[in-house]
Amino acid sequence: MNTQENINYNRIADAIDYIKTNFKAQPNLDEIAEKVHLSPFHFQRLFTEWAGTSPKKFLQYISVEHAKKILKEDNQATLFDAAFDTGLSGTSRLHDLFVNIEGMTPAEYKNGGKNLEINFSFAESPFGNIIVASTQKGVCFMAFAENEEMGFEDLKHKFPNAAFSRKLDLVQQNALFIFQNDWSKLSEIKLHLKGTDFQLKVWETLLKIPMGQLSTYGSIAHQIEKPNASRAVGTAIGSNPVAFLIPCHRVIQSTGAFGGYMWGNTRKTAIIGWEGAQINPQF
Repeated sequence: MNTQENINYNRIADAIDYIKTNFKAQPNLDEIAEKVHLSPFHFQRLFTEWAGTSPKKFLQYISVEHAKKILKEDNQATLFDAAFDTGLSGTSRLHDLFVNIEGMTPAEYKNGGKNLEINFSFAESPFGNIIVASTQKGVCFMAFAENEEMGFEDLKHKFPNAAFSRKLDLVQQNALFIFQNDWSKLSEIKLHLKGTDFQLKVWETLLKIPMGQLSTYGSIAHQIEKPNASRAVGTAIGSNPVAFLIPCHRVIQSTGAFGGYMWGNTRKTAIIGWEGAQINPQF
């Protein structure tokens, strides 16, 4: 799916990579544009259309200093309670308002998902191509996929014996609407997930991190009342089967470094910066 939207994202990703690698040198607009083979004018326009803000402002949202400031100012002990504060905007509360997780029963996923009928389709997003899959009860898988074959192999690895149909259904369509700018008509997104009780608890906690905010592995561990389980929390986050909808990208290291991401560190940086720009659009 080498569409124009995907080509544009790849250019954005290349620019972010270049900026991160040469951050100390503070590359200017002309240098970055040249790196992605565009004129400064076209690069500025492309970037602003994608991020909703200028490249210069975007840089602030992906800096370690900005991440540290968020972690310091937003007391992690109260961050999750704040997610339910009616004073927060609908945008920042997107995930905890609209996303609901239901765990699969052992009967549903036993024998490699033999009893499951799963529809799947491919779509575009601001962060590259994705595969999304659903059961009758909700979305069971969403992942960034460089190509369709690899994406489907990842899905089959999760449910090797399920019955698959390549079909875009209403469950998927509603979930994909999250990538649109207008969420006023967004309906509740139901997730139907295979996971241990511990994993489900961690994933549900991630939904409470507001858009534009960040948390740490240690803070998540304290929130689920397992203060010594930071490493186990990290493992559960790394097993997240639903990209973006369960915002594991909002969990970073306590140093302010963004850390790893199942779908690539550059993509994590892009999403964090993009979300910061949606909450605080400035040009």
